[in-house]
Amino acid sequence: MNPDALLEKIAAIREAWGDRLLMLGHHYQDSSVVSCCDAVGDSLELSRLAARSNAERIVFCGVRFMAETADILVRDETGRANGRSVWQPAPDAGCPMADMADGKGLEAAWQTLQAALPEVPLTPIVYVNSNAEVKAVCGKHGGSACTSGNGHHVVKHFLDLGHRILFAPDQHLCTNIMRELGYPADAVAVWHRDLPNGGLTDEQMRSARLIAWDGCCPIHASYTTGDVMAARAAHPEAELLIHPEAPSPVAALADQTGSTKNIIDAIHRADLDRAFIVGTEEHLVSRLKQLPGRKIYSLRPIQCVDMGLTTLEQILHVLETWDETCRVTVPDELVLDARACVERMLAL
Repeated sequence: MNPDALLEKIAAIREAWGDRLLMLGHHYQDSSVVSCCDAVGDSLELSRLAARSNAERIVFCGVRFMAETADILVRDETGRANGRSVWQPAPDAGCPMADMADGKGLEAAWQTLQAALPEVPLTPIVYVNSNAEVKAVCGKHGGSACTSGNGHHVVKHFLDLGHRILFAPDQHLCTNIMRELGYPADAVAVWHRDLPNGGLTDEQMRSARLIAWDGCCPIHASYTTGDVMAARAAHPEAELLIHPEAPSPVAALADQTGSTKNIIDAIHRADLDRAFIVGTEEHLVSRLKQLPGRKIYSLRPIQCVDMGLTTLEQILHVLETWDETCRVTVPDELVLDARACVERMLAL
């Protein structure tokens, strides 16, 4: 079936469902997928929109942890589903970074680090790009989620209270946050998940203000300082905007680091005829290039394979069949702790 016919069928089903159906799409989705959605945004923004809506069925065009977060937030105050459900058209679309941390490993790391310095509070902070069981461990120990947009605020809040922090799963995001907050490099120790005690000595565990899990986004982590030098040479008039999941030596060369939303907002606020080099996922960059009056260049075109798994055919399949293999349901025993993790962030 050609794309126009698929879009026509999808539109007819959406119209029949009316307000009982909410279609959400992440910024990194293909433009054809985005055109089907009621709202486009970053993962937490979309999950909060799902929670505020009265839709019975939420179709989340993104990756697994995003749909999980939506399911956590649409539950009632007791954690029950309350007649609402979340669906992911591409059930195999995961997130390599989220998969680099698991609840059992995070719990073990927290216990080890707390035992090394029991008199100092240890607070877990987990990037919202994490799975439900990781969020639940974080919530159980009084920790908070964060996003790439509010990470500075969340990390600073707990550091100012005198806490140490265990940050998972993205080491580059938290390293960039600490650098931008003015902390020296030795304030951060990296916890290597495959090594005993994270590969850290007792002194390293006691002296670090922040212990960073050794995960990363393979897409953003692939940027190099050579990419920056080449882009600067090709477009010397352009301002460089880079997502903070990039390695710290790369992010430090940017004119601005910022979340997906912050990058979009910076470009929309800019005067016409401004030029930007953008370091993030190419599906978004390609849409930014269509903005009138701006010159947009890719730092280096990179695409997330998992984000690209969602297709019009899969969306239509979900809407026609409500195939249970596409339904995302977080285990009941994880929901309340995982939601506490997210709600602490929203309360800060």
